Amino acid sequence: MSPTMITIIHCLAIGILIFWCGKWLIHLTAITYGKIKLHKKASQQPRETPYPSVSILKPLMGVDPNLQSNLETFFLMDYPIYELLFCIESQEDPAIEIVNRLCDKYPNIEAKLLVGGSNVGVNPKINNLYQGYMQARYELLMISDAGIRMKSDTLTDMVNHMTEKVGLVHQMPFVCDREGFAAAFEKIYFGTVQSRIYLCADLLGINCHTGMSCLMRKDVLDQLGGVQAFGCYLAEDFFLAKAFHDHNWKLTISSQPAWQNSGICDISSFQARLTRWAKLRVAMVPTTILLEPMSECIIVATAKS
Repeated sequence: MSPTMITIIHCLAIGILIFWCGKWLIHLTAITYGKIKLHKKASQQPRETPYPSVSILKPLMGVDPNLQSNLETFFLMDYPIYELLFCIESQEDPAIEIVNRLCDKYPNIEAKLLVGGSNVGVNPKINNLYQGYMQARYELLMISDAGIRMKSDTLTDMVNHMTEKVGLVHQMPFVCDREGFAAAFEKIYFGTVQSRIYLCADLLGINCHTGMSCLMRKDVLDQLGGVQAFGCYLAEDFFLAKAFHDHNWKLTISSQPAWQNSGICDISSFQARLTRWAKLRVAMVPTTILLEPMSECIIVATAKS
């Protein structure tokens, strides 16, 4: 074997060793940070100031088997003052009946149904929840997707992380226990590949925000132009968090993850979701294309083109 070939093999071996050590470093960092950060009990100590009031925007479209159960958890939260603003575009959407049923069941909870979307950009989610944003009355604003499930103290936990210099609190994506292979597949993904990167990014101050469940200061969002200012982006969550960061506000994850509990769970739709996320990441942060094949290629590559 020629000296040149030996040198190439040595360089390749060193590169593989460095990459392997890097992966282990990320893995151990995520485990350590997750142990410190996640699943802490919401503080029960008396606050020097009252809990701030929260407006919760719930953009809905269609019905899945778990929708009513998921939405009901928002009516059962142990939090002093909050309002629920359900945003639905179509008058014919069957989700309207579920929302009305829950509003009748829990008349003591401030809840409002807003039907009819707006056209403020290319992002359908922003178009849907814009009316809710315009009618939100409280100082903190939460955007929560239809498939999210809350525990009684989840909102309290998120608000406790809204410290003086923090402008946006988001939740690490995870999933509830569900039956079937596809559900187990999702839980393994969000508990390993996704959480490892998410936790390390949060520790390093990198924008890893996903918009499925997040709490923000409404006055800051107003200063940034409101949610409509982000309607021109398909990945509105990334650019919204970037805008907060660029205006010197900190981003942080809460102690509880976002409990995804969609009633529709199958491999093909999950693969399509991962493919869509990968395309958005590559479009927004092109440098990720160098590491993407080594981190998620097995899962994403099985998706249909």
